[in-house]
Amino acid sequence: MTSAVLNRSEIAALIPHDGRMCLLDRVVDWQDEIIHCIAVSHRDADNPMRLDGRLGAVVGIEYAAQAMAIHGALRARRESAAKKGYLTRVQQVQMHVETLDDCAEPLFIEARLLIGNHQIVRYAFSVTGGDRLLLAGQATVMLDAAILG
Repeated sequence: MTSAVLNRSEIAALIPHDGRMCLLDRVVDWQDEIIHCIAVSHRDADNPMRLDGRLGAVVGIEYAAQAMAIHGALRARRESAAKKGYLTRVQQVQMHVETLDDCAEPLFIEARLLIGNHQIVRYAFSVTGGDRLLLAGQATVMLDAAILG
């Protein structure tokens, strides 16, 4: 595994999630069309996404969404100012587990940019633990969402 490109505090500075809501621990690598992140917060008993003491697999979408937000911010550093975005659609989600907290290994989150422009982007994402695929899908994010409100 490569060393961290960004650590947790650097990640929190780039996305609108901070404190315990910043779920990712490291960005291990990224390129224009892909980012890889690692998280261990799925094992934390005080993870803010837990419900009735469990961390449902659907929360993996939030892990992926944060990876997408970091990717967008890193790309924006090269191009222009970062844009706020809203997750508008999640599709083709396949969950292979019921909960994430049963996974003893760190979560490995991959988000791959499929298509995008200055208004909207679509990513394919996956969350794995060790050699197991935990969930995968696609998500669409509307950028410049400030114009909506």
